[in-house]
Parts: sequence; structure tokens; C-alpha cells
Amino acid sequence: MQILVAALIAALVMVQYLLWVDEEGVRQSYALRVSVRAQTEENAALNERNRALEADIKDLKTGLMTIEERARSEMGMIRQDETFYRLLEPPSPKPASPDHPAPPPATRPATTPKPADTAGASAPPKPAAEKPATAAATPKPGPR
Repeated sequence: MQILVAALIAALVMVQYLLWVDEEGVRQSYALRVSVRAQTEENAALNERNRALEADIKDLKTGLMTIEERARSEMGMIRQDETFYRLLEPPSPKPASPDHPAPPPATRPATTPKPADTAGASAPPKPAAEKPATAAATPKPGPR
């Protein structure tokens, strides 16, 4: 009877070892479930991306609006009946931080005219007055 009890205890220990410790036991099963869940999520994300790419391909094959939109945004193309205007903004000054105050604005030194009665000195030439713009000097609009 003692031999039978010892054999049953040994079998129970062996089954518990196989269940909890062995490579094909509970730990491996849990690790496989986690990897299957991660792969399923990755597959769902890839399927969504594939659907979006298929819709882009369909639009490119059938519609001219998508091709025109891409040409305009990626290559900066314009149609023949359009006028292109490019508006440039002056760069904004960087705000002063408490650590680095802004430098003072640059000023031109004041010049005083020299007296005309000095020997050999002549008065500086006066700048030429700007001519008003004429109609011929204004740019003409492009083709529409």
C-alpha cells in the first residue's frame, strides 16, 4: 500500500511539473496567447492601412481630381488659366527671454552737415528725387 501511495504522489508531482514548469505548459500557453493578441492587433492596423491605400489607388485610376490635387500640392503646378500669387511674410522677431534680453534696435549715427565755408570741402550731393511711377512701368496681369 505504501508503494502505491508513493507511486501516486510521484505521478502527481510529475503531472504538476509538466503542467507548470515544462516548456509546453501553462507559461508557454500564456506567452502564445499574448503573441497571438499582439499579432491580431498588428494585422488589424495593417488591414486599415491597406484599405486606405486601395482607396487612393482607386481614386488615382479613375478620378482626375486626385491627380490634380497631388500635382498642385506636391509639385506646385498651376493651370494655364490661373494666376499664381506667392505671399511672403517678413520674418517675425524672436521674443526676448528673461535669460537673454533682446538687443537694442540698431540706429544710424546722426551726421551733421559741414559748414560750407571750410576750405576744399564741398557739400554732399543731394539724393535724386524719385520719379513717380508711370502706367508703362506697372506690371501687366498674366493670361487668365
